[in-house]
Amino acid sequence: MGDIENKIKSLNIVLPEPKAPVGAYVATKIVGKLLFISGQVSIDNNSKLITGKVGKELSNDEGYKAAERCGLSIVAHVKNACGGDLNKVKSCVKLTGYVNSTNDFKDQPKIINGASDIIAKIFEEKGEHTRAAVSVNSLPLGVAIEVDAIFELN
Repeated sequence: MGDIENKIKSLNIVLPEPKAPVGAYVATKIVGKLLFISGQVSIDNNSKLITGKVGKELSNDEGYKAAERCGLSIVAHVKNACGGDLNKVKSCVKLTGYVNSTNDFKDQPKIINGASDIIAKIFEEKGEHTRAAVSVNSLPLGVAIEVDAIFELN
């Protein structure tokens, strides 16, 4: 078992099952040494969608936790794409986070920190990444958060 798997265990993290896409696309795609992860929507640990607008139905803390769940789904897909070996990851290159929020909402970075923080905890310095955090008027299935990612492989 690799270093990253041990880190996940030490953090008492249980990765969700990587969900199959619900549209005409693939969950992951490797191009050269880059691994692209399709947008992962906010799903709780009981496989229930986390829906609603941040700033209305959801607090900032609930939005942060929803983004964290997106981050865990990303890691689950990375593990799957790497044949179960997270040590094939050289670095997380970029996250793009989308926040279903009210028109006047301004804390997108604080919400998407949920995904950034969990990736940094799991991958440590390999988890340092660039990022965009964007508000949107709605997201698929009414979810609160969606995050996609790009990783570099060894």
